[in-house]
Amino acid sequence: MRTKLIVTASVVLALAAGAPVAGCEALPSQAASATADVSLPALQSLLDSYVSSGKVPGIVVAIGRGDAPPAFVSAGTISDDPGAPKAGPDSLWRIYSMTKPITATAAMILVDQGKLRLDQPISDFIPAFRTMRVLDSPATSLASHPATHPITVRNLLTHTSGLGYQILGTGPLPKEYQRLGLLGGRVDPEASKAQPKTLAEFADRLAGVPLLAEPGTQWHYSVSMDVLGRVIEVASGMPFDRFVNTRVLRPLRMTSTYWTAPQAEAARLATSYAWVGGKRVPVDPGMSSLWLSPPLVPYGGSGLVSSARDYDRFLQMLAGSGSVGGARILKRETAQLAMSNLLPEGVRIVENVTPARTVAEGFGAGGSVYLADVPQGVRAGTYGWFGAAGTIAFIDPRQDLRVTVMVNYFPMKEWPLYDDVVSGLYSKHN
Repeated sequence: MRTKLIVTASVVLALAAGAPVAGCEALPSQAASATADVSLPALQSLLDSYVSSGKVPGIVVAIGRGDAPPAFVSAGTISDDPGAPKAGPDSLWRIYSMTKPITATAAMILVDQGKLRLDQPISDFIPAFRTMRVLDSPATSLASHPATHPITVRNLLTHTSGLGYQILGTGPLPKEYQRLGLLGGRVDPEASKAQPKTLAEFADRLAGVPLLAEPGTQWHYSVSMDVLGRVIEVASGMPFDRFVNTRVLRPLRMTSTYWTAPQAEAARLATSYAWVGGKRVPVDPGMSSLWLSPPLVPYGGSGLVSSARDYDRFLQMLAGSGSVGGARILKRETAQLAMSNLLPEGVRIVENVTPARTVAEGFGAGGSVYLADVPQGVRAGTYGWFGAAGTIAFIDPRQDLRVTVMVNYFPMKEWPLYDDVVSGLYSKHN
């Protein structure tokens, strides 16, 4: 979840009795009984401390339960610039790999329609993947041997395809990805010259590179969701980004989620920062962001900007088993399947690419799944994922709880934001 990834502490989800808290957009009164174990003022204090200590210029958290509208807690501004707008529910943030669950949902819609099957070879849609090779020694060379299993839709959804990432790992494979322009994300105009110009070209070029492992045998964080975007457009007969827009974003009324942020919305787009030598340095100013121009390719692994309000609505749909506000985009059983452990038999996650202290052992459609309770942390069944610039999103079905955190800074582990948020959320339940 690095591309060039997590939230914040004492979250308890109840209305505070008394005067409203600055920075909070509170839950309606009918939700109070369902959220009486949470303190919004405590969360506000945490966010304020992140801003006042200079860790971030601004931050927004959305917390929701059931059918009630979410509570929003925010602090600071969307950039360090003088007069910058306050961070709030409708501020725009680069969500990077939190795009992945949205792409996975698009694929599950096609599963609902019978146009995809979880264990279907992706070569049915991308013939170039019909003949794959596997590295003999990933750490030392690109020498390879024929693969004995095909890559399936399940493998793409769960990062068990054998594909890799230019931004992760050692050995010659990441360098080969770099040479071929196989990042699967936005880069500056000069670097983009090496990238494929379409998803079809990206997938075909990638199919010529050996795999890290036999499909279905190991978990490696990868460009799998970018390849899944190509599968989606072939299976649906529609460009990938248009399919996501028409079958996911529009029905869910996610009106602030974009592949390209409109110039008219530039004032809402947060500036992205990097910590270099102990200093916070702007790397993609909101008013002149790369996301204000169309991407070379709309990648399903990292391509979207969104708001806390929009992403909470996406989580509410998943938590509602495929439906929110009268809009159903997935069958109940399909949504529940997407948030279950879909890893092939015997595969577990052994590398932790997230800011979570304890890695989830399971993986669903585009997001991790905890198979057991974490001490002082999340509960078994919790599904979610993260973004390279610090964003966080998860659903805890046992607590009927959903959480979205929006910030934009690199590296994601610069601050213990995820630990702070989770410890605050779960402190009363441990």
